Amino acid sequence: MQYKWKVLSNTTVATLMAAIDTNIVLISLPTIGRELPGTSATTLLWILIGYSLLTAVVLLTFGRLSDLFGRVRLYVLGFAVFTLGSLLCGFSQTGLELVGFRLVQAIGAGFLFSNSAAIITDAFPPNERGRALGVNQVSIVAGAVAGLVLGGIITSTIGWQWIFFVNVPIGVIATVRARADLRELVPPSERPQIDWLGNLCFAGGLTLVLLGITLGALGDVSGPGAVAMGVAGVAVLGAFLYVESRVEMPMLDLSLFRLRAFAATTSATFLNALARGAFTFVLVFYLQGPPRFLSPFTAGLFLIPVSASLATFGPVSGWLSDRWGPRWFVLSGLLVTAAGFLWLTTISSGETFVELAPALVLVGAGFGLFASPNRAVMMTAVPPRRRGIASGVGTTFVNTGATISLGITLFVMSRVLPRASIEAIFLGASAQGLAPGIAAGFLESIHVIFLISAGLVLAAMIPSVLREAGAPTAPPASPG
Repeated sequence: MQYKWKVLSNTTVATLMAAIDTNIVLISLPTIGRELPGTSATTLLWILIGYSLLTAVVLLTFGRLSDLFGRVRLYVLGFAVFTLGSLLCGFSQTGLELVGFRLVQAIGAGFLFSNSAAIITDAFPPNERGRALGVNQVSIVAGAVAGLVLGGIITSTIGWQWIFFVNVPIGVIATVRARADLRELVPPSERPQIDWLGNLCFAGGLTLVLLGITLGALGDVSGPGAVAMGVAGVAVLGAFLYVESRVEMPMLDLSLFRLRAFAATTSATFLNALARGAFTFVLVFYLQGPPRFLSPFTAGLFLIPVSASLATFGPVSGWLSDRWGPRWFVLSGLLVTAAGFLWLTTISSGETFVELAPALVLVGAGFGLFASPNRAVMMTAVPPRRRGIASGVGTTFVNTGATISLGITLFVMSRVLPRASIEAIFLGASAQGLAPGIAAGFLESIHVIFLISAGLVLAAMIPSVLREAGAPTAPPASPG
C-alpha cells in the first residue's frame, strides 16, 4: 500500500471522529440540558463554546510545535488525548465536569486539526492535493451525518453519555495505527524555540473577546462589562501582533500573510466560518425547540440533506479543481451557500422535510464546492517546512470564526427574546413551559441570523476575487 494512501486513511479517521463528536453533541444538547445535573443555559453553551475556544487558542501553538518537533509525533499524541477526553466526558456527573472534560478533548483535537492537512499535503503531489483533501472532507461529512443520526438514536435509547463513548474504540485503534504507519517526511526544525509571550497574548486576547461576546449576549455580565472585556481582548490581540513582529521565532509567522494566496484564502475561510459556525446549532434548536419540538432522532434526519450534499460536492470539487483550477469552484460555492442562507430567511414553523431540504442542500453543496479547492490553495502556497503552522492558522480561523458566530447568534437572540426565554429554549423546555409569543420571536431571530450569514458569505467573495486577479487558472503541474 502506497504511503500516501495510509496517510489519507488515517487522517480521514481523525476528521471522522472529530466530526462525529461535534454533531453528536449538538443534536444531544437539549437532552443534556434536561438530564445532566447542574446544567444552566450558560453551562450548556460552554460545552460547545469551550471546546471551540480552546481548540482555536491552541491550534497555532500546536502547529508551531509540529514544525519544531514533528507532525506525526504530535498527531499521534492528539489521537490519544482526544480518546481519553471522550472517555472522561461520558463519565461526567455535572455540567461543569462536562465542560472541563470537553477541554481535554479540545487539546487532542488541536493536535489532530493542526497536523492532518499538513501531513496530507506532505504526502501528496500538487496535482493530487485537491482530490486528497476532498476525500478527507468526505470524512467530515460522513461524521456529520453519522453524528446527527447516531446522536439522535443513542440519546433517545441508551442515554447521552454514550455519544462520547462511541469515540473510544475508534480512537484506540486509530492511535495504534497512526503510531505504526505514519512517518515524518519533512524534517523538524533543528532549533526548537517556543514563543511563550506570543502564546499568552493570543490565548488571553481571544479568550477575552469570546467571553465578552457570549457572556454579554446571555446577560451573565453587564453590557459595559462585556464591552470592557471585548475591548481588553482586542488590545491584547494587538499586543500579540506587536510581539510576533519582534521575536526571532514567532508563534505566528506574519510573513506568511505576505503570500497573496495564503492571505486571501485564510480571509475567505474566516468569513465563511463566521457565516456557517452557528448554522447547525440554530437548526437543532429550531427543530427540537419552538416551534417544532421534534425528537432528537427526527431532528437528525431533517439535517441529513446538508451533510449529504456536502459529501457529494466536496470530493468532486477537489478532484475537478486539480484539473481545472480552483477559481470558479471557490466563487460558485460561496454564491450557492449565500443562496441557501437567503432561502432559510423565509422558513416558517411548518415546513415539511421535502420543503426544508432544498435550502439545506444549497448550503451543503456550496460549502462542498468551496472548501477543498480553497484549502488546497492555502496549503500549496506555503513552503513545506511551514505547512504545520499554515494548517494551524487555517483551522484557527475556522474555529475562531465558528465560536464568534455562536456569539453573534446569542447576541441576535438576546435582542429579540428575554434571557429567561432563551434559557428555557436551550434547556429543552416543552411548549407548555414557554411564554406565549416565544416561538414567533425565536423564528424572527433565526431569520436575522441567516440574513447576516448570507452577507458574510458574499463578503468572502472579495478576498477570493482579489486572490484570483492575475492568478493562473490551473494548478502547477506535478513535478517530474
